[in-house]
Amino acid sequence: MAHTDQTMRRVLRREIAGTIGLLTDEHDFRAMRRYRSFTFHDHTTYLRQVEALLRTRASQGTHTTVALFDPEEYAEFCTHTGLDPDAPSSRTRFTAELAATGPTVPYEGQPLADLLPTLIDEAVRQATWEYASTLLARLGTCATCGEDLGRAAFIRASHLLLRILETAPPGNRHLVCSVSGPPETLLSVLHADEDTDGATRLDEAEGLEFTSVLALGLATHTPGGLVMRTATPGAPDRVYGWRLRGYGLEPLTAGEVFDAYCTDIESGDLISPESNVDYCEPPDLADDPTPGHHH
Repeated sequence: MAHTDQTMRRVLRREIAGTIGLLTDEHDFRAMRRYRSFTFHDHTTYLRQVEALLRTRASQGTHTTVALFDPEEYAEFCTHTGLDPDAPSSRTRFTAELAATGPTVPYEGQPLADLLPTLIDEAVRQATWEYASTLLARLGTCATCGEDLGRAAFIRASHLLLRILETAPPGNRHLVCSVSGPPETLLSVLHADEDTDGATRLDEAEGLEFTSVLALGLATHTPGGLVMRTATPGAPDRVYGWRLRGYGLEPLTAGEVFDAYCTDIESGDLISPESNVDYCEPPDLADDPTPGHHH
């Protein structure tokens, strides 16, 4: 009977999905060392131990999600909930909260060196989306017509994105939207890959963030731009570009796309163009009657 109980518990253990809160960099790791109950002394050893644990759980058939553990957010969480920050159970509670609301990446056997950048990208994307959404919500309503300005801009941005994807040549598309402004430039990336049947696949979280950043640029008339690169097997990649202008997107000429793509943003220095890449003028989206248009 005891043997059967053990077997059943082993089976059940495999059914439990877990989350590990990961300290991705040395700075965050040092911040956690101020707690006596955090017994790791070296970040490299800590990462090696985490990777070994992930591999063990995967070999037992247990699904694990990795979340980004931020010591500052953890300290705030403990203050807010009245928990003792120097207790392993508090870290467990915070990690459970992260699993529901924070940036996470599923562990699928990939090396930790590959998982870390993916997790950091996910955290940046979520932070960008939350920041853009907050600013859109603060725009309030139009004084003359009572329209929700943030919502109207989001609808407008969604429509423009859909038009870009509809008029793009077939293939996989990589889009980048940048909106400059205080305190810093917001950058968002969207991958729109084509299925074998020609349908476009978008990651929902990426799509939300991308549309929010574009909407913010449109609503605030902030300088910015959008670049799309399309790839099809056996053909040169094609690069298209638009600048944010007024409440829409204005196509760049092929020469302007070339200049934008072959200039270092930080230094302004020229970068040698890639081989097998065509710089193209995109279709004009301006004449299309679009919803969410706010005067």
